[in-house]
Amino acid sequence: MSISRCNKCGKVAEHERELVGAHHSCVQCGTSTQIYDTLFFVSKLSEMYFAQRKELNTLRVPSEVASTQVESEKLSENFDIHNSDLLSSVAQHAPIIDWFKAKNITAVANVDAVDTTGFFDEAAVAIGSDYELLGEVCERIRYAQLKEYNSNLIQLDKKSKEDVKSLESFIQRLYDHSLIARCINNKKEKNIRIVLQNAPSVRRFFAGDWLEWYALMVGLRICQERNVEFSCARNMTLSFLSNENREVDVFFLINKTQPIYIECKTGDFRQDLDRYVGLRKRLNIDQRCFILCVVDIDVEQAKGLSAMYGMTFVNTPMLGQHLLSLF
Repeated sequence: MSISRCNKCGKVAEHERELVGAHHSCVQCGTSTQIYDTLFFVSKLSEMYFAQRKELNTLRVPSEVASTQVESEKLSENFDIHNSDLLSSVAQHAPIIDWFKAKNITAVANVDAVDTTGFFDEAAVAIGSDYELLGEVCERIRYAQLKEYNSNLIQLDKKSKEDVKSLESFIQRLYDHSLIARCINNKKEKNIRIVLQNAPSVRRFFAGDWLEWYALMVGLRICQERNVEFSCARNMTLSFLSNENREVDVFFLINKTQPIYIECKTGDFRQDLDRYVGLRKRLNIDQRCFILCVVDIDVEQAKGLSAMYGMTFVNTPMLGQHLLSLF
């Protein structure tokens, strides 16, 4: 059996073996086409295919490496950490995924959880930076959500003028950023009524996600100030060989080697302490780099708990100071 392929229209045809080397007119377009031995034709075609595939693979690998390098270079630039989707990529999370893979742990990243183009990060930084005052607003909203109320009141009558001004400004920003549906400032009654925004992401934010955002942003700011290479993740899921799953609140990997694990707690944390002790040992993370950020503990409690459990306990004012000590 022999074969021909028209160079003009691409028509492939079979012929008797005795016609090898002869020419025939293409049955589709009439162009004169040479007839080849089928084995010879397929061999040459295979050589061309594998040569082109090798060339394509050679070009593709540097391109992928370059893409990762560009991603890393961009992260080292002075980008706006409060308004960027640069962190929301597979490439940015890849070093963290690889770090866990080396420990036989499957990590699944939620790449959108570090997208700061919204307003959650700004609100979280405001709350965490002045939790003693603004934490009341967050707690009132959380309580109303829990009870399925449509609104709640922030009482101002016992506040100083400075605190009232700060609260009014913060609540107005929540409204401007659509984190609440409405705010009614009753000057006569000296209170502000907050009407809730019931979008699921907003409910999660006031239920506790705000502290994760705060921890993430504090870490990003320090990484940028210190100009270190980093990868970061939030709401990442870990799957162990024992079919056990864990969620990581915030995780940083500095210079592809130093892990920083941050667990964020706005409610009771004591019932989970044994689990965190075991996880720290399982991951083999230095106790200074395995951090529990708890909003309602003071400095003395943090020191005592850190000594007792072999982890680092901090509140929101302590978090930035501690992270600075790790670089």
